[in-house]
Amino acid sequence: MKTLKWSTAFLAISLFLTGCGSSETVSSGEKKAEVKKVIVGTGTQFPNICFINDKGELTGYDVELVKEIDKRLKDYEFEFKTMDFSNLLLSLETNKIDLIAHQMEVNEERKKKFLFNDEPYNIFPLHVIVNEKNNDIQSVEDLSGKKVIVGATSNSAVLIDKYNKEHGSKFEIVFSGQGADDTTTQLKTGRADATISTPFAVKFFNDAVDAQQKVVGSALSNSKVYFMLPKDQTELKDEIDGALKEIKKDGTLRKLSTDWLGEDYTVEN
Repeated sequence: MKTLKWSTAFLAISLFLTGCGSSETVSSGEKKAEVKKVIVGTGTQFPNICFINDKGELTGYDVELVKEIDKRLKDYEFEFKTMDFSNLLLSLETNKIDLIAHQMEVNEERKKKFLFNDEPYNIFPLHVIVNEKNNDIQSVEDLSGKKVIVGATSNSAVLIDKYNKEHGSKFEIVFSGQGADDTTTQLKTGRADATISTPFAVKFFNDAVDAQQKVVGSALSNSKVYFMLPKDQTELKDEIDGALKEIKKDGTLRKLSTDWLGEDYTVEN
């Protein structure tokens, strides 16, 4: 009889302890923070910045920088979603993506709708670009009567349109129909006289597809570039800024810029 009582008591204690253990496990699980997924909008046709390499992989300066940020932010998981540049702003506005990584420069129209992080990650030197055989255009002042091709929603378009209006609208601005490939073709065939782009883009296209382009004149602008987010993503912005400060401090950003852009285009603040 005693044996039975002791067995019953032991079983009850065991069940009680097991129950306590289960409750503790659930409680710990509830306290564990979930990893937050961040959908990063980027392109596939921006030379050296975000493009598909010969192995079919998405890579480039902005892509590899986001990957580096992803490594350092353990509470976040960054996932790329590629699309045409013209669709990036609409996708951010409609919450289809959480972040744009595409060398985004600040302008007043963008600031009204979106949030930029505080830490710039490089400068973006915009120049007039022409066919290597074109000797008539030596600077932006020589564009009078010419046709300039740019991406429809790019900051290049904003910059050159502003310049044109301020100087009597002396040249025609047209928009590329198929991104960088269309621009390269139009410059090569003479259907367009110039575009607005960067020295590292020119180098890329000359090496990759014999674009036969050259840089003329001094830089029209040296804007700082940032990531773009929805207005309410202040927490994510702060986390990205913190990671960027570390990436700058330990020299990783300088190395990424040199590897992908050919020079150190990074800025300290």
